[in-house]
Amino acid sequence: MSQLITAKSLYDLLGTPDLRIADTRFDLTNLDAGRQVYDSGHIPGAIFFDLDKDLSGPLDLHGGRHPLPDINVFAEELGKRGVSNNHQVVVYDDGDSMFAGRLWWMLRYLGLNNTRVLDGGFKAWSASGYSSSLNHPLYPTSTFVPSPRHSMVVDRNFVLKNIENKKVLLIDARAGERYSGEVEPIDPVAGHIPSAINLPYEDNLHAGRFLASEKLRQRFTIAQEADEVVVYCGSGVTATHNILALEEVGFTSAKLYVGSWSDWVSYDDAPVATSQQISD
Repeated sequence: MSQLITAKSLYDLLGTPDLRIADTRFDLTNLDAGRQVYDSGHIPGAIFFDLDKDLSGPLDLHGGRHPLPDINVFAEELGKRGVSNNHQVVVYDDGDSMFAGRLWWMLRYLGLNNTRVLDGGFKAWSASGYSSSLNHPLYPTSTFVPSPRHSMVVDRNFVLKNIENKKVLLIDARAGERYSGEVEPIDPVAGHIPSAINLPYEDNLHAGRFLASEKLRQRFTIAQEADEVVVYCGSGVTATHNILALEEVGFTSAKLYVGSWSDWVSYDDAPVATSQQISD
């Protein structure tokens, strides 16, 4: 089953009892913007999830800028918002799916397979002529029992041990100039993890929507040669976009380095490479 859903298909599902819609719009430069745009209009029935407050845990010395929240706390919050293991969940953000990908990945990590991302996000919904809502839905409290798939994640130690392992493909989902070390607007050290290749998440898209499966397959052909694929970004958000794209073309076992670059460079002895980007 595709991990994506069109605006038309989502519209046809509205009112389905087992449907839950999640709005994850967010702005890294304005932390209140996501809630503000949700309050000004969202897809009918959508529940708001904030990247920092809901989809991330407390910051520490290590672990990156967006560590995963406590599994049980997040599962309890899902239940409070009316999401159970039996619901189908459609996730969207403003359009490029970088934040929607994070929640999509988290739900799958916790065992909920029936979750998809709205291709093109809220922009596609609005462009299709569908109405928005100002109502804040209140669903009956439910129970979400997490069944974490620990095989979907790796930590710094795994990456460190496998830097020279030719059978482990390490993919950096950040923009090319951050990968190469030309610029680093957020983290204290520029560059990339040695041996990583660069496949920026933005290149999964054309005009705000995911490329056709064949083009995505061509992008990630190199993954066929690896025994394991690990994806990272700056803080475990846009990397999930690449994992979603990989899933779309049949690579179902890609792993997320959750802490990503912001965790990697929090260690003084972390090896760092700078070079021109390697991409498709």
